[in-house]
Amino acid sequence: MARARIISPAKNAMQSGRGRRRRWLLEYEPATPRAPEALMGWTGAGDTLNQVRIWFDTLDEAVAFATKEGFDYTVVEPQVRTAKQKSYADNFRYDRIRG
Repeated sequence: MARARIISPAKNAMQSGRGRRRRWLLEYEPATPRAPEALMGWTGAGDTLNQVRIWFDTLDEAVAFATKEGFDYTVVEPQVRTAKQKSYADNFRYDRIRG
């Protein structure tokens, strides 16, 4: 039976906005370990499911798909983003730590 995980990936460092980050991704966990290929030295695995990534608009759709297909799945909840209070004037405070 295939194992899958459902995640809401974080934005990468090249993205400034948070748009389209509410999507959920279902990806399969590798069934075989990765190993270097003998001739070229490329890293590969024996199964092809680790190449499949399915995007869903909601968590419920991803869970329904995994349940319908009979997958063992785990849901990885996204970390809650905490807003830090910032002030431009804090850059010029006399008691700030210089680094």
